[in-house]
Amino acid sequence: MSGFSMRRARASIVALTSGALLLTACSSGGGGGDEGVGKDDAKNQQVSYEFGDAKDSTGPAPAVKGAQKGGALTVYQRDSFAHLDPAQIYVSDEGAMSTLIHRRLTSYQRDADGNYTVVGDLAKDSGKSSDGGKTWTYELKDGVKWEDGSEITSKDVRHTFERQFAPFISEGPTFIQQWLADTKGTDYRKLLKDGPYKGDHLPDSVLETPDDKTIVFHFKTPQPDMPYALGMAGYSIVQEKGDTKEKYDKAPVTSGPYKIESFKSGKSMKLVRNEEWDAKTDPVRHQYVDSFNIQFGVSFEDSTKRLASDSEENKTAVSFTNQVDASSMQTVRSDADVKKRSLSGYQPYVGKVAFNMDRLKDKKVREAIAYALPSQSLVQAFGGSGGGEAAGNYLSPTVAGHTDSDPYGKIKNPQGDVKKAKKLLKEAGKTGMKLTFAYQNAPEWQKFSVAAEDNLKKAGFDVQLKDIVADTWYDQIGKIKNNYDMYHASWGADWPSASTVIPPTLDGRQIQDGAANYSHYNNEAMNKEMDRISEMTDKDKAAKEWAKLSDKILKEDLPEVPLMYYKQIQLHGSKVGGAVMNNVISAIDPTQLYIKK
Repeated sequence: MSGFSMRRARASIVALTSGALLLTACSSGGGGGDEGVGKDDAKNQQVSYEFGDAKDSTGPAPAVKGAQKGGALTVYQRDSFAHLDPAQIYVSDEGAMSTLIHRRLTSYQRDADGNYTVVGDLAKDSGKSSDGGKTWTYELKDGVKWEDGSEITSKDVRHTFERQFAPFISEGPTFIQQWLADTKGTDYRKLLKDGPYKGDHLPDSVLETPDDKTIVFHFKTPQPDMPYALGMAGYSIVQEKGDTKEKYDKAPVTSGPYKIESFKSGKSMKLVRNEEWDAKTDPVRHQYVDSFNIQFGVSFEDSTKRLASDSEENKTAVSFTNQVDASSMQTVRSDADVKKRSLSGYQPYVGKVAFNMDRLKDKKVREAIAYALPSQSLVQAFGGSGGGEAAGNYLSPTVAGHTDSDPYGKIKNPQGDVKKAKKLLKEAGKTGMKLTFAYQNAPEWQKFSVAAEDNLKKAGFDVQLKDIVADTWYDQIGKIKNNYDMYHASWGADWPSASTVIPPTLDGRQIQDGAANYSHYNNEAMNKEMDRISEMTDKDKAAKEWAKLSDKILKEDLPEVPLMYYKQIQLHGSKVGGAVMNNVISAIDPTQLYIKK
């Protein structure tokens, strides 16, 4: 099972809480500081991503306008950090924090217009590709150090990737491990089953470190998304000599602008300046505040009330990933003072209803359902325009290549087109057809299921609603032999490429219990197209091809109905400067924050 499972599992929490986040989300691209915030500026923002050269990758990071040094920032978080070991990090609350303490070979640099460049973080550039995309070479910068003052070398990088094959590493991404092993699923572990801990290493034909500065990755097939993948928090570098295996998860050796002074799981964490971090080597991060004082156990509702109040202790407070809860959305958007201290942006998720293709084989029936479903009801259930907007296709606006296509009118007719649905069902000769619709027993999906049932009944279906407890939701719909005709699912890209959306959810070779192809869709021609596009080395052309394929599948086969692009609103105190949405972690960027004097 690949790392995709965490995309799915975390999506279930989104449905429960109206906003738990993943690592690779995108946001609006609205302005930094106090300008341009609070507006619904996420609407149809096409975000571009480039691969940077050595110049782009040179530090220090561009200064934040008006930034000042000093002060302590309070951070409210609902969930404690379960993992601090980079290889175990795959959710955004941990990912946001990790930007402060861990560095990677690549990272993302945001410009003033909200566009992103993949730059070299520890590496001198975003990577040099050769052999048709099968080989990627990285050279480390001079002066990059661990918190203990020792140099970061290629030995650390080799160790970082070799330890990811060890059995105790089970929660983080697995893309690069699978690419190195040229396999899918968990078979990659056979390449180095115990990691490096028993003296075994990956051969130079797979991972090569010819000197202390150089790392060369060798793949059997082209991997054009390598710079994207290396920018994930889960591929941050781990110190070889400081690796304590399982214990590293609670006390890692840091390399970012901050280090851990204290961590009390479930209660608090304090981050303080790392004096060994050199801004000249870092094109992304800043070190403005003296410390981050993180409080755990603060619910979305509680953090919303605290930050909205802007009382004295909350003026210098923020949250990395707690967003405005759905019940408070309208209040926040209507209060001018609160609104100007808010940021709105997209999450990476698209909320969809998947058809069980083993049961709903008539496309005309699926079309009738698609036209009938009211996307606006789902948006309203998640708090209105602050929580989401109607979706026309499978690719979130956070993904490169996203277009505004809307073949089933989910944006044009957000209340649903019952008249057209009724006509299609009659043409199919299925008026009165029994339809089993499973939904997650959570407030948002309960509200949507009632509205959906009403429209479907008006269209001529005999609807049978089946509620499933949230804890087992994905276990139930993930079974190939389930007894449901349709069910909702949410999916978010691991990085801003549709290669992390279309294959995991629509590749017919991924059909198995627990996998994310919930519709059991299998079209051999489409599978071959996925393989072809996955190996394209021109990322811009690939993005366009993914969008074409996505729409082709939607129009010709309709295995799923897209309904909503997830969004969010986050708040900060009035003395917090530099607040801007980060398109990679779908949250306020911790590395840009400062305290106003």
